[in-house]
Amino acid sequence: MNHAGWGNVDDDEQSGFPSEAVIELAGHRIAIRHILYEGGKLMKDGRAFLDRERPDICVFGHTHQPKREWLGNTLLFNPGSAGPKRFRLPRAVGTLAMIDEKIKPRHIGLKKNPSRKSPGKILDGGRRQFRRDEV
Repeated sequence: MNHAGWGNVDDDEQSGFPSEAVIELAGHRIAIRHILYEGGKLMKDGRAFLDRERPDICVFGHTHQPKREWLGNTLLFNPGSAGPKRFRLPRAVGTLAMIDEKIKPRHIGLKKNPSRKSPGKILDGGRRQFRRDEV
């Protein structure tokens, strides 16, 4: 099962994806929205979206900056960008493992010239699981 939302460089009408979505997965309410932060700050309409939807996790993008932080009871997670290197940000992909009540967010840094042997290194730990009060 794949879920996605369109971004600011996509033609929203032709992409076939909504601008935001909320799904239930593994007992967690997960919100997906492209723009939540701008200039390092949570946007007013992003905050309104979180207040309206009250997700356990909100996956967002736009800034291309890997991020994980808790805002109240919601994990805000930006997986980063696996595309061409932009600005001074690392290339990365993010994963979310949900086991029972635990959520394990992880960012994996990608190499400039990836080989088939290893895509990169884990940027923020690895096997450790995080509770809400630890992220």
